[in-house]
Amino acid sequence: MSNQLASLKTLLEPLFPGLMGIELLEAGPERVSARMLVREDLCTTGRILHGGAAMAFADTLGGIGAYLKLGPGERTTTIESSTKFVGAAAAGTHVTGECTSLHSGRTTTVWQTMIRLESGRLCAVVTQTQLVLAAKP
Repeated sequence: MSNQLASLKTLLEPLFPGLMGIELLEAGPERVSARMLVREDLCTTGRILHGGAAMAFADTLGGIGAYLKLGPGERTTTIESSTKFVGAAAAGTHVTGECTSLHSGRTTTVWQTMIRLESGRLCAVVTQTQLVLAAKP
């Protein structure tokens, strides 16, 4: 495991992504991937992954990618997110997220996350825009 990936895991462990059980697999400024167990406490009725949990999973990956593109002292925050749900993920299974950079500008970055079931079937597509906040003088 790279030092950067290990550092990110340590940073996220006590935060919301750690509580969700997000397991980072790869993290770079162009691509971030992770997997997550669909636990009962992340589900809605019918024992399927709650839409908000899927969105939070994707938002985490896009946020990590944006973070890795930042210059010294810069920060980032999500300013827009759009989710298309196309399949359900059952409790007790894993989902994977593959997030790629679609745009890297001076003030925004745009990310797309494909969330897939263990079978490879598409579960959701999330596109988000991250604002780059300038370093404070």
